[in-house]
Amino acid sequence: MQQHTVNTHFNGGMQFTANVSNHDVLMDATAEDGGNDSGASPKRLMLAALAGCTGIDIVSILNKMKVSFTDFDIHIDANLTEEHPKTYNKVNILYSIKLAEADQPKMEKAVTLSQEKYCGVSAMFKKFATVNWQIKYL
Repeated sequence: MQQHTVNTHFNGGMQFTANVSNHDVLMDATAEDGGNDSGASPKRLMLAALAGCTGIDIVSILNKMKVSFTDFDIHIDANLTEEHPKTYNKVNILYSIKLAEADQPKMEKAVTLSQEKYCGVSAMFKKFATVNWQIKYL
């Protein structure tokens, strides 16, 4: 069984540095939550992980299908519950991409494969939130 390990160090205040596969990731709370807003919030990093996971899947799939594309962006909005612990309960993913009109069905297939088969982060999110997605062609 594969295992992932992350080491995290307390820097003071509300700030931490996580070492993820030899890459330092700075985390902090917002000023509103007692921090200095000097790094990303841990919950928002979850959304970044979701975007990165599905994005990597889609690029890999489109490359295998020999689909040329540009201007690929992923925008995620997520709603938090009101009560503690505050968790995401609804996530909306918007994929924006520029590619030939003839390749749009391939993009839809790539997104579907990512969301239904390959993206482990999306699969984890679906255990606690509704995940919706749509594609905007540029």
